[in-house]
Amino acid sequence: MKKYDYVIVGSGLFGSTFAHEMTRRGRSCMVVERRNHIGGNVYTELTENIYVHKYGPHIFHTNSRKIWEYVNRLAEFRPFTFSPVANYKGVIYNLPFNMNTFNRLFGVATPEEAETKLKEERKPYLGKSPENLEEQALSMVGREIYEKLIKGYTEKQWGMSARDLPAFIIRRL
Repeated sequence: MKKYDYVIVGSGLFGSTFAHEMTRRGRSCMVVERRNHIGGNVYTELTENIYVHKYGPHIFHTNSRKIWEYVNRLAEFRPFTFSPVANYKGVIYNLPFNMNTFNRLFGVATPEEAETKLKEERKPYLGKSPENLEEQALSMVGREIYEKLIKGYTEKQWGMSARDLPAFIIRRL
């Protein structure tokens, strides 16, 4: 039976990168993967000369030049600017939230006005310990942003009511 220096479970970004680096350093690795392909959720297959992202789009961003140079030695990257928008009943809002979003929602024009409005929106929900995603979002952004920009998207993404999802999912908002 062959012995390995490392047994790596999963060939996603970390597992693949770790195996690559250890092999480069003369170590032996065995990678165990339950799927029939490597790459984890960033796996891309070529179908009729088109790269298809099997598990959804891959966006890699870093502000570290060292990391950017490293990953570009391993794979080809294409420039991409992520600028999503939300369409709520025919009105377009920028995401992530920015001053244009707050102007459209509240009619404010400065960060100070936006912060004042957000404090008003959050006020009814402060002091309570959020027990689910809906309560967590309301305590962070208030009812209007929650109803227009979070609730529908979240429930579509998860396939269930925001009241049935744990609060921690949205704490990074």
